[in-house]
Amino acid sequence: MNLSEHRPVSLSIGIMAWNEADGIGRTLESLFQQSVFERLALRHERCEILCLANGCTDRTVPVTEEFFGEVRRRHPWRETFDAQVRDIAEPGRNNAWNRFVHEFSAPESRFLCLMDADIVFRNPNTLHSLMTTLERNPRAGVAAGRQCKDIQFKARPTLRDRLSLATSAMTATIEGRFSGQLYCLRAGVARNLLLPRDLGATDDGFMKAIVCTNFLTSAPDPNRIATAPEAAHVFEAYVSPRDVLNNQKRQMIGQTTVHVLLEYLKTRSFDERTNLADTLREHENRDPEWLAKKIDAHIHRTRFFWRLFPGILTFRFRRLWKLPGWRKLTHLPAALAGFGVTLIACWRAHRFLRRGMSQYWPKVRRQPVVGAPQPSVK
Repeated sequence: MNLSEHRPVSLSIGIMAWNEADGIGRTLESLFQQSVFERLALRHERCEILCLANGCTDRTVPVTEEFFGEVRRRHPWRETFDAQVRDIAEPGRNNAWNRFVHEFSAPESRFLCLMDADIVFRNPNTLHSLMTTLERNPRAGVAAGRQCKDIQFKARPTLRDRLSLATSAMTATIEGRFSGQLYCLRAGVARNLLLPRDLGATDDGFMKAIVCTNFLTSAPDPNRIATAPEAAHVFEAYVSPRDVLNNQKRQMIGQTTVHVLLEYLKTRSFDERTNLADTLREHENRDPEWLAKKIDAHIHRTRFFWRLFPGILTFRFRRLWKLPGWRKLTHLPAALAGFGVTLIACWRAHRFLRRGMSQYWPKVRRQPVVGAPQPSVK
């Protein structure tokens, strides 16, 4: 038996992949340049890396398997990790998340890290910083880092780029915010969660609400989501009108779904909330369409599209107001443009949901990430 197999798995990394054959190699190159592998070796621990290829119809699986085979042969810390692909026939991010957390990840793992297959790590200490942030902050259930849009590294950003970056600056004022693109969960928190099939795009919004309220048993505390000081990743920004509108439609559908789900869960007993994974699993087993039915009932009670969930008409301006001094003025055009986009997105989301649908996953054509590091496995 390999001596490394005696080392406990302390970190499980799940890579969410859906038809990412063209770009996943860049993400994996960046991943295997992370310092966490050497740090774990010094602690006599190891990690596992599982690519969760869900419903892929391209070459994501063979491309990833080939890459993993290569790093197993030549990575300097190859005894510190185990890298495998899980080819999940059923498409769906939530199903992949549930299977990773409750079925695939090592039972002894203390931390579960989820990441998208189309990001690039900006800092080589990102994963180590996420893990140690949770170790040093026992109250926190989630650790997250900075999101960096690729367009911020462009030498000459366009007007669209500037509006997008201004929107990000306003979004950054949200307390306890984290992105579903990359985050690390304490294993005990993750395994008391289950993502319903019809939850949709904003799984991070649902998790934030659950973690900040300690499973809906206390007042919200944004400090339960900790910021890892050295964690940062780069992702491709949506800048074309079509992609922006489609992404915002997805967000409005997702936020509506989260609102409906949370309002329902607040009515459940204390025991049902504190044992949330079991509660949601029971609901899913009894009626897989239970959440879709609640969403449908909510939509038919909602006469106007700007009432899909509370705060639709004001959230951008509340974020603008949190900016310091003169930035309120300089970012006002982005807030006004965003308000217009929100109205259009809400109208489209309302029409979509009234047709009895809840799953909307627009796929955009990926371009190389601008300004990202160019690592290579040694």
